[in-house]
Amino acid sequence: MATIRKRGIGQWQVQIRREGYPKESATFESKIEALEWASQIESAMVRGVHAARKVAERMTLANLIEKFQKNYAPLHYKTRQDGKEAWRFQLKIIGDKLGAKTLAELDQKLVGEYRDERLTEVSGTTVRKELYMLSKILGFAETELGIALPRGNPVLKIRKPSESKGRDRRLSDSEWLELEEECKESRNTLLWPIVCIARETCMRQGEILAMTWQDVDWKRKFVFLHDTKNGEARAVPLSPVAVETLKSLPRSIGGTIFPIQRMTLLHAFQGALRRAKISDFRFHDIRHEAISRLAERGDFSVLDMAAVSGHKTLTMLSRYTHLSAEKLANKLATTT
Repeated sequence: MATIRKRGIGQWQVQIRREGYPKESATFESKIEALEWASQIESAMVRGVHAARKVAERMTLANLIEKFQKNYAPLHYKTRQDGKEAWRFQLKIIGDKLGAKTLAELDQKLVGEYRDERLTEVSGTTVRKELYMLSKILGFAETELGIALPRGNPVLKIRKPSESKGRDRRLSDSEWLELEEECKESRNTLLWPIVCIARETCMRQGEILAMTWQDVDWKRKFVFLHDTKNGEARAVPLSPVAVETLKSLPRSIGGTIFPIQRMTLLHAFQGALRRAKISDFRFHDIRHEAISRLAERGDFSVLDMAAVSGHKTLTMLSRYTHLSAEKLANKLATTT
C-alpha cells in the first residue's frame, strides 16, 4: 500500500510496501506526480511485472543507449558503409546531453530543458526526431529490459516542437542549364547521370547509389528498389530520359549502376554548384524538384506521386497539391 507524505515545500514522498517486494520510495515535486507513480508501481506489482526501482536508479541513460545500440538498433535500423546514419547521430546527441542522468532522474523537466536547448541549435523537425528516438530508447528499457521507469516515459508528457517548413528551393531554367554544363564538365563522369536520374525519378541519393543492373526491368521500364528509407521495396517508373541515361552508362563488373561512394558524389556535386555559382541548393533538393514537376503536370494524382516518390503518408505530399491545382486551373482557363 502506498503512503504519501508532504516533505517541505514542493516535496512529496511516496513509500510503497508490499509483501514479496522490496520497499519502494520516491520524491516528487507535486502530489499528482506522486499519485501517478504510486499507481504505476502498485499496478505493476499486482500484474507481477514490477521491476525494482533500484535498477532505474543504477542505470544511466548512457548505459541504456549502449544496450540499445548493441541489441536493438542493428535489427531495426539500416546501416551505411560510412557509419553516418541519422540514428547514430541522434543517439550521440542524446547521450552527450543526458547520458549522465539515471533513468530514475529523467523527468519532464529535464527532457523539456533538452528540447528547449536543442531548439536554439537545430530545427524543430530535428528536435522532434531526437525526442522520438529518446522515447524509443525508454520504451526499449520498459518492454525489452523489463525496467520500471519511476516517472514513466517523460517524452510522452511534454510538448513537441512543430515541424519545420519544408525547403522550397528550386533552380531556375538558367540555373539548371549552368548546373548541367558544370556536371558534364566534372572529372567525375557519373555526376550528371546521377543528377539526371534523381530529377527524372524522384529517388533519394541512397536509393540511386544502391541500384544494380539486375534491378532494372527494361521491358516494363522501371527499376525495383529493394532497400528504401521507409523500409518498403518499391518499383520506380523510368521516364524516356531516365532510360536513355541508363543505357548510355558502361556496365560495371560489380553490378552496381553507379559505383561511387556517397562522399565522392557529394564533393563532386558541391564543386559543380560552386563553378555554376549556385547557392543554397542541396542534392536532396533535386527530389523536391522532381516531385514538383510531377505535380505541375496536372495528370498525376497524389496517390500516383506517392507511388513514384515512395512517401508512406500522403500528408508529406500535401505541400505539392497547390502546384497540381494551379496547372489544372490554367488548363480550365484555356478551354472556356
